[in-house]
Amino acid sequence: MKKSSILGYTYLYFVLMNLCRSFRFKTTSGSLFILSVLLAGATSCRQEPENQLAAAANPQQNQVELTTAPDSVVKPAETKAWAYPGPEPLPGAILPQKRIIAFYGNPLSRRMGILGELPPAEMLAKLDEEVANWTKADSLTPVQPALHAIVVTAQSKPGRGSKYRLRMTDKMIDDVLELAKQREAIVFLDVQVGQSTLQLELPRLEKYLKLPHVHLGIDAEFSMKNGGIPGRRVGTFDAVDINFATDYLAKLVTENNLPPKLLIVHRFTQRMITNHQQITLRPEVQIVMHMDGWGHPALKKDTYRRYIQKEPVQFTGFKLFYKNDLRNSPRMMTPAEILALEPTPLYIQYQ
Repeated sequence: MKKSSILGYTYLYFVLMNLCRSFRFKTTSGSLFILSVLLAGATSCRQEPENQLAAAANPQQNQVELTTAPDSVVKPAETKAWAYPGPEPLPGAILPQKRIIAFYGNPLSRRMGILGELPPAEMLAKLDEEVANWTKADSLTPVQPALHAIVVTAQSKPGRGSKYRLRMTDKMIDDVLELAKQREAIVFLDVQVGQSTLQLELPRLEKYLKLPHVHLGIDAEFSMKNGGIPGRRVGTFDAVDINFATDYLAKLVTENNLPPKLLIVHRFTQRMITNHQQITLRPEVQIVMHMDGWGHPALKKDTYRRYIQKEPVQFTGFKLFYKNDLRNSPRMMTPAEILALEPTPLYIQYQ
């Protein structure tokens, strides 16, 4: 595409950003549809939710080779001072001393992320490559590898209990923990509550969250508070929900003499997180507000600015999609580009 065309489209894409949420589910006009294609994927929403986990994990499905464009220039990033909100980190806290590089998905599915797309040995080898890339890009910040597994998946059907969510077995979680041992990786257990609640889902995971290297992720996209069906509209969490999660984790830390826990909160629209100013910051829990949108680099940067930079809460994260980021863009963002964001993300997730 010619440079002049890109400049013209850049002006128009800011107008379309305000229509992102509604456009995701319906085309308001033929002209908007055409513009959205030209503007390199004018939605920053995530992957379509998986309806049938078993079907997605069909061993007969062809496996897609995942590649990323190498960084043309990779230099150590300059150290940037940033006043992180909240109390000083307790002993054993991971942030801000390290940067976390996480592979996301479900080991039972090839469609939910890189964690399940490749055989375990290949997946871990690819994780090693990304860790090396980030170490090269920012030699001043040690890298902590991580596996981020979806252990409660939103569903389009009511399922058992009519909660529109599917709980993974303990065996699945145990398998992820065993994989993590091979790289001294930490583990995140991610929850898509559907029409359930964090109050119902977190106690079942308590025996794992008591482990010092296991942390939590909560996905507002699939939190359907008003009886909606996951995938048909974007869900939401309020500060009340996040405060419940941090209080729950803080008690586990205190009662079991654990290092601080990490809480990853997914976000790519304004409405996904409400009343952010009422989120309570606790020394036992480090909150990462995680930019979870996909698309062209310019769109991802703008989403980060609008919904993360303006309301960072504490620490920040940034997601990269091996497939969706390439739908309307010739390349994924590089570590150098992400390091230039402010605040600089300390949690990087690959899907």
